[in-house]
Amino acid sequence: MQGPDTDAQLVKKILPIQRSEITEHHIYTKIAAATPEPGNRDVLTRIAAQELEHYGIWKRYTGQDVAPDWKRIWFYCLVARIFGMTFAIKLMEGMEQHAQSVDQSLPDLIPEMPQMLANEQAHEKDLIALIDEERLKYIGSVVLGLNDALIEFTGTLAGLTFALQNTRIIAMAGLITGVAASLSMGASEYLSQRSDGRQTDPLKASLYTGATYILTVVLLILPYLLLQSLYGALALTLAGAVLVILLFTFYISVAKGLPFWRRFAEMACICLGIAAISFVIGLVIRVFLNVSV
Repeated sequence: MQGPDTDAQLVKKILPIQRSEITEHHIYTKIAAATPEPGNRDVLTRIAAQELEHYGIWKRYTGQDVAPDWKRIWFYCLVARIFGMTFAIKLMEGMEQHAQSVDQSLPDLIPEMPQMLANEQAHEKDLIALIDEERLKYIGSVVLGLNDALIEFTGTLAGLTFALQNTRIIAMAGLITGVAASLSMGASEYLSQRSDGRQTDPLKASLYTGATYILTVVLLILPYLLLQSLYGALALTLAGAVLVILLFTFYISVAKGLPFWRRFAEMACICLGIAAISFVIGLVIRVFLNVSV
């Protein structure tokens, strides 16, 4: 640093980072306070302490105290409550890394900054890896129920749309099929978990699979209960399926650190492709059997 102008410029660049550190300290502290598992609570408390230590390092450069961003604190606490602490923490850390990578001039002003940030990120990554959240243990069961419901049921509804030509009948047939399929999927997951001898609870796994399946079925059927237009209902069903794929793929990509676009494109193409094939099959069956509803 070479004089007041340079000092002021450096302080201006550091203050957002300093504010981020104290904000994340409060986020980790609040999530830790709401976490019942002692092991996870201990990990979160350690990360909170580390964020406070980072805040102190930046304060030595700025000579100022900085107020946390309370809107951001409450946002991530709400996300953690709804979607789980792992998702909230990884989403927050990803946003932080993006924000800190914007200004490329800081390493020139603070030579030790790259190593300091690398050490911080490595330590936080190691600590976050220690978090053991129950809902992520059963994510495979959720994926099974969701994938089966989206792929099989969009295809079923597309086929029924042309074969039956009546939204109420399609909704009734779809709901009966969906409930039976959800029970079947849940039972299959239970038996699969039991036979594999996994550490997860087979009953919980089956409930996750069955519940995910039936919730997805209800979402896909809903347009047929609300609309009279066959093809309007089908279009909304397909749009809903793509939206569910988008949201769930984003959740998985953040929580598990997996690539987003490739997984989303693959799942969307499979789902819509099966729907198109089933629609054609419904047309062929209607014409071949000369069915009129």
